[in-house]
Amino acid sequence: MSALNVSLLQTTLYWQDSAANLAHFSGLLAQLKATDLVVLPEMFTTGFSMQSAEIAEVEPGPGLRWLTEQAKALNAALTGSLAVKTAADGYVNRLYFVTPDGIVSYYDKKHLFRMAGEQHAYQAGQQRVIVRWLGLRFCLQVCYDLRFPVFSRNRNDYDVLIYVANWPAARRHAWSSLLLARAIENQAYVLGVNRVGQDGNDIHYSGDSMVVDYQGGVVASLAKADAGVLTATLDGSALAQYRQAFPAHLDADHFTLN
Repeated sequence: MSALNVSLLQTTLYWQDSAANLAHFSGLLAQLKATDLVVLPEMFTTGFSMQSAEIAEVEPGPGLRWLTEQAKALNAALTGSLAVKTAADGYVNRLYFVTPDGIVSYYDKKHLFRMAGEQHAYQAGQQRVIVRWLGLRFCLQVCYDLRFPVFSRNRNDYDVLIYVANWPAARRHAWSSLLLARAIENQAYVLGVNRVGQDGNDIHYSGDSMVVDYQGGVVASLAKADAGVLTATLDGSALAQYRQAFPAHLDADHFTLN
C-alpha cells in the first residue's frame, strides 16, 4: 500500500458567492507544494446555505469544472462538496472526488442536518461511496454523517474516511471526539476538514481540522480558529501492518443496511 500526501484547506467562506470562493481557493492552491490529495470544506463555493434553488449548480457547473481544472493543474485529486441540482429537479449536497485524469466520483450526503432544515432543502443520498486513489481506498462522508457510525462502519473496504464539514464552534468537542472514535473503531485514517469564520446566518465555526491515524492518534491538526493548510502523509504500509498485527475487524458484528 502506498504513502500519500494530503492537504486540508481550513478557511473562511464567502456567503453564497461561488465566484469569490473559487477565486479564493485558486489562490490557496497556487501556494501548495507537491501534494496527492486536496480536501476542501463542505459547500466550499457557498457556505452551508439552505437556499438550494438559488445556489445549486447544474452539472457540469462552475464548481465541478474548477475542480477538474485544478486537479489537472496540480496533478492531484481534489474533493469538496457543492449544492447540486439533479436531473430530477431535486437538490443534493454532493461531495465530488476528482482525479487529475478527469475521472469524477461523487457521494450525496445521506444524513441531512434537520436542526438547520437541510432535509427540506436537499434530498438524502442512499449509497456509501468508496473511491480508489494511488493505492488507497477512501470512504466519502459529509459533516453530520460523522454522528452515525453504522453508515461509516469499515467492512474491510476502505483505508481512509473523509469528512468535509461546516461544523459549528458550539459543538466543537463532539467534532473532535467523533473523528477520533471513527478512526479507532474502523482502524482507518480519518481526514476531517472544517471551515472557520462566520456565515450568513451568524453561525461561528472553529475549524479544528485534523488528520487522525488508525489508532486514534492525531497526526496533524489546526486547533485554532485560523485559516491554514494542514498537511500530512498517510502511510498505507503502516496501516496494513497494524491491521495484520491487531485484526479486530475479524471479530466485528455482521449486519446489513436497509
